[in-house]
Amino acid sequence: MNFFEHQDRARQNTQQLIGLFSLSIAVMIMAIYIATLFLFRMAPRIWWHPGLFLYVAGITIIAIAVGSLYKIACLRQGGSVIAQELGGRLLLPDMADEQGRQLLNIVEEMAIASGISVPEVYLLDRETSINAFAAGFTPNDAVIGVTRGTLQHLSRDELQGVIGHEFSHILNGDMRLNLRLVGLLHGILFIYLTGELLWRIRGTSREDKGLPLWTFGLALMAIGGIGLFCGRLIKAAVSRQREFLADASAVQFTRNPNGLTGVFQKLQQMDSRLISPAAEAASHMFFGNALNPSFWEDLFSTHPPLGERIRRVGGFNAQNLAAMPSRNQMRSPSQESLTMGFAGGDNATPSQVVNQVGSVTPEHFAHAQALLSQLPESLRLGVREQQSAMAIAFALALDTENLQIQECQIAWLREVQPADLVEKTLELSSEISQLDPRIRLPLVDLAVPVLRQNSAKECQMLCKCVHGLVVATGSLSLWHFVLQLILWHRLQPSINPSSATTVEFTSIEQIWPDSLLVLSVIARVGHSQPDASTEDIAYAFRSGVFRLPKAGEQEKPEIPLTCNFTELKKSIERLRLATPKLKQAIVDACAHTVLLDNKVTPSEADLLRAIALTLDCPIPPFLNPQRGVSKQKQSSPKRS
Repeated sequence: MNFFEHQDRARQNTQQLIGLFSLSIAVMIMAIYIATLFLFRMAPRIWWHPGLFLYVAGITIIAIAVGSLYKIACLRQGGSVIAQELGGRLLLPDMADEQGRQLLNIVEEMAIASGISVPEVYLLDRETSINAFAAGFTPNDAVIGVTRGTLQHLSRDELQGVIGHEFSHILNGDMRLNLRLVGLLHGILFIYLTGELLWRIRGTSREDKGLPLWTFGLALMAIGGIGLFCGRLIKAAVSRQREFLADASAVQFTRNPNGLTGVFQKLQQMDSRLISPAAEAASHMFFGNALNPSFWEDLFSTHPPLGERIRRVGGFNAQNLAAMPSRNQMRSPSQESLTMGFAGGDNATPSQVVNQVGSVTPEHFAHAQALLSQLPESLRLGVREQQSAMAIAFALALDTENLQIQECQIAWLREVQPADLVEKTLELSSEISQLDPRIRLPLVDLAVPVLRQNSAKECQMLCKCVHGLVVATGSLSLWHFVLQLILWHRLQPSINPSSATTVEFTSIEQIWPDSLLVLSVIARVGHSQPDASTEDIAYAFRSGVFRLPKAGEQEKPEIPLTCNFTELKKSIERLRLATPKLKQAIVDACAHTVLLDNKVTPSEADLLRAIALTLDCPIPPFLNPQRGVSKQKQSSPKRS
């Protein structure tokens, strides 16, 4: 079993540990029941009182549930809650120093390479140790926190390894589990806190027939300690296994084991502990051990020993690295023509598309670095400034081919936005029109962190303005549909921070019509050329349909369905509520429909990626070695 197979096996094993939470609650119920018997001096007479046991069990479960639900409700705002509790400060580009800008650059590169929204970055200024974390429910609302010591003591390659590690937690779905663990542990801790309160109150009467109330409080503290012991043990076991997987993914992302090895070696000489009191609850989220070592460190540590992590990363030998392109084989960011997307270009297979969902390859990472380094300065700075970021969103909605339509759009925009913003939109539209169309989606993602700083009402108004510009064209193009779909999805954490996607559909029968409709649109988009025949469209449609689960048992139309963009959006929103396994099958079916002819047109790439991203299935850019990022050679300084 190689390095990555070992991590996959470890990830699967952690799912079995969740059941121990139920066992810890059962142990606590029994302990509280026995303490209650002694409190009322019932134990010497009879040990089993069914009514009392049910009463104790009910009260205990309710207490744990109340504590957990309270914490879970607080965490509904997303990972930013954890970052703020730890003393984090939102790192904005215009307020960042040189070290902060370097961190933001790395996060942007990794986000573009993986196909997720650029996460918000929080800087823990008071923490001088080396540590970092990722928190959130989905890749779309993730945040990354980094201590000040991390920026001060690590080189760019080492910092890149740490960020790659945290992106693995984002892409592998660890964040949702980590937030749930925080909520569950708070419920168990609630019993301990209740016991502490009773102990402080003490008994008010010395004539009590039973034991004093403060004694019962001490018992609850001891019982709460049992639950806390079990919770910490499970949290540590889950975290340790997933840290190995994240280390492996970071090496795969960056193709540089020395980056992570250097961090681990520095941690052996320095410190990763945090001074924040909130570090206890979030200790399993961090890159390194955030708590003080204890006598039971091997049992309770949320992270594997540094020596073991160094050994495993060092075991990423030449044979593993040979499977990925070398740095010399990857295109230089200074070249005019850049590789974009999957390693096979137009020869990519559907299995490659599916396998790279939630992953990053060295080629994608190199592509992201090259793309960002060659953006015109006006756009590089524009995505980091509030007004310019809004202007970029508006500029992407303008029709650059029909000037008459664009004049109608601008006339409408002047009625609803200030004149200086309209002029900025026109200026940036001219810059964007000179770029390859495949840069449009990355531009949206680069602008999202700044746009999210707007209020919920302002974000809604932004989306409505983009929609108004689209309506002013007189017809809805595929690109306009993709732009609105992605922009609305990316801004959801600001528009409705407490919204969470829940699974409502567990079988393909429930979403069969929606799946057929999505595949129908993809088949028609991929064969929109004048020489495409009706038979070609139908064949592409059927090839995707037969990739869906239980396709042989469902009713299948001979030709693709007809629909409008409104119906398509509704179907995509329903597919978002499917299980991850069903989403995987849908992406696989879409990929087969797109790649049936071994070609990926820009329209197909945009639509496929928009559908996958809206389903919270991050997918990297498509490759096309024949096309460059820019139509004109740009001269840009190297990114820090």
